[in-house]
Amino acid sequence: MSFFFQLPLTTEEWLKCSENFYKQWNFPHCVGALDGKHIVMQAPANSGSYYYNYKGTFSIVLLAVVDAEYKFLYVDVGCNGRVSDGGVFNRCSLYHALENGTVELPPAIPLPGRTQPVPYFFVADDAFAIRNYIMKPYPFKDQPAPNRIFNYRLSRARRIVENVFGIIANRFRVLRKPLIQNPTSTVNIVLAVCVLHNFLMSTQGSQSSYLQPGLLDTESTDTHEVRCGMWREEGMPSTNLLQLQKRPRPTSQNSTRNELREFFMTPQGEISWQYKHI
Repeated sequence: MSFFFQLPLTTEEWLKCSENFYKQWNFPHCVGALDGKHIVMQAPANSGSYYYNYKGTFSIVLLAVVDAEYKFLYVDVGCNGRVSDGGVFNRCSLYHALENGTVELPPAIPLPGRTQPVPYFFVADDAFAIRNYIMKPYPFKDQPAPNRIFNYRLSRARRIVENVFGIIANRFRVLRKPLIQNPTSTVNIVLAVCVLHNFLMSTQGSQSSYLQPGLLDTESTDTHEVRCGMWREEGMPSTNLLQLQKRPRPTSQNSTRNELREFFMTPQGEISWQYKHI
């Protein structure tokens, strides 16, 4: 079941999302962070292995796109846990909308001080296939230093969606253990959690309490050192939201990734502390 929560409808709204990601997380042309998580539930009656995932539990998948301020822009909930996050994305309404042009991102433009046009995109991990509208890290270990810098910069933007999953698990304790519900009720519970999360993040004081340095895995404006999020200190369970399996996929659109990599090595694109994290 897919819902476009607050998905931008105009070029100006997409550009605003991109501006927020660049301002807060230093990643240009990013319009959202994409990831998927397993929502663990009791094995449905007569379902066999349909909902059985690689972690050995039964689950449905929550696929989400979030903005730079920890709000859901889009969610797809209900795909059976046997499907990878990349497979869930290929079935969801957002994928089809991007492919057929119903959701149209801003046109490609060069990065500051550069000449090669760069499209706008969602950032994701290696489980997703790289596309014009999806940017993921360089695969495998032992990458050269510029590639590791790119991966670090992308990770800073992408982990926002992982932080959101942590926030909802901490706020809504029903997600801290397997849901004793049928798949339909589980989907409804997760959708309600997502709606309530967006509402709470929109209320005065709630969003700022998560966005200020040190409460999430963000760099301090003074030291740029990673600090543990407050919601992590409260004790995240090991069985509520499970990371989907990651598998290498063939890469394409490498020229865009390489252009971003080169930009991050220029005076206009680098950040002073990036070299400490490679």
